[in-house]
Amino acid sequence: MTTATAEKLDSVAIPPEAPKADVPIRHMKFDFNARDADPNFYMNTELASAYFEALSIFLTYGEDLVIETARHHREFLKDPVLKQRVTSLIGQEALHSKVHEEWNEVLKEHRFPVTFYRFLAENVFNYGFRRFPQPLQLSLMAGIEHFTAVLAEFMMKHEDNFFHSEDEKQRGLWMWHMLEESEHKDIAYDVFQELSGNYALRVSGFALALITIWFLVPLGGVLIPFIRRPRNLISLRFWKDAKRSLDLLIGRGDGVYGSTLGHVFDYLRPGFHPNDHDTSEYLAYYKERLLNPETGLLAPYLLKEIVPPVRA
Repeated sequence: MTTATAEKLDSVAIPPEAPKADVPIRHMKFDFNARDADPNFYMNTELASAYFEALSIFLTYGEDLVIETARHHREFLKDPVLKQRVTSLIGQEALHSKVHEEWNEVLKEHRFPVTFYRFLAENVFNYGFRRFPQPLQLSLMAGIEHFTAVLAEFMMKHEDNFFHSEDEKQRGLWMWHMLEESEHKDIAYDVFQELSGNYALRVSGFALALITIWFLVPLGGVLIPFIRRPRNLISLRFWKDAKRSLDLLIGRGDGVYGSTLGHVFDYLRPGFHPNDHDTSEYLAYYKERLLNPETGLLAPYLLKEIVPPVRA
């Protein structure tokens, strides 16, 4: 946690033992345009930024898989509150997919290989993940949501990482996404535990999610700078950038994944639950920071938010 963020959190009152909050479905309209888009958005780096742009492309397919899997398994749930929370998960993920696709169209104009990566992702998901039996797809859904929850918590704790660029809309996109990934981080896991709870199956879904987030997406991110600018192969400037980028992504100090290994692999603990990692203070702070009607960073882009009703 940065000192600035900690000071801001001190002013946010959290009621003790608060019940689970509603998970709203927020409709956003960013109106992205290529002119204002910053390809080096993340900490003024080319390679680390390329990782996040690759993530933007691939995650739309992961989110669509989560939506399909959640819809299938929602019908088997008996708890009306959990069913309602699954509906919220579906709604949030559907809008993430839609808005990231809008952003990905902008990336095309900056020579990102969006069409090619979509082709690769479609084949991985259509001929791989979607052919798994439903119990394994459910486990994969819970695993993917764990990785996005870890990423969301890291980014909320390192808010300043989003402010090294003047690209306000891309900042809003990622901060909105991180907020909502943290809001719904326990839903997929609760569904898995309710309908299966098999530990070996949970570990299998985790392994598949790890391969996707830690290997397939980074492979795409590594290739992007050379596809966009082949001269990067012999550019000293780029290789200096690559060294810094790798430290930002996998460094043990404040690297996105290097500093969160304990959180990632805590998923393998038999008694693990996503809420063991309490992000309630960050959520309260972020909702005020992002959604305050007068001062919120997302206020200009938020069209409406709804909470699905609980149905018996």
